[in-house]
Amino acid sequence: VHAQVCIIFSDFGQMQNVCNLLIEKLGTSVTISPPHFYHTPEAIDTLRHQVCAAALGNTQRKAEEACQLFGQTLGKPLLIREEETKEWGGHIDSHLSNSPDSLTLQERIQNATAYVSCRVFAVFEIKGKSNKKQGAL
Repeated sequence: VHAQVCIIFSDFGQMQNVCNLLIEKLGTSVTISPPHFYHTPEAIDTLRHQVCAAALGNTQRKAEEACQLFGQTLGKPLLIREEETKEWGGHIDSHLSNSPDSLTLQERIQNATAYVSCRVFAVFEIKGKSNKKQGAL
């Protein structure tokens, strides 16, 4: 009896544990093909949102630090604009020039890794001098 089972994992460690368990229990009667890595559109969309939110957080922290240097207080954002988003990586095995079987696991992971960068522009309200309570000496 021959059977082919295809399993989709979202956790690499879990995939390794299941493969090890199958090999341990079934021995040479089981053949495990090399994994095929890919990103769902939802996962890439989530990554874009996370990167944009991180860029906005970084922008706010830098603006707060600049205000502190001048004794000012950062107010609410008046304008926020996503200037540029870049995406690279995340290749699918079938688009590679090398045969997928000839790549090591590390190379497969590297080729499937997706990167996103985001540049944002923000204008913040600046409030007057910060009120620092000074204690009596």
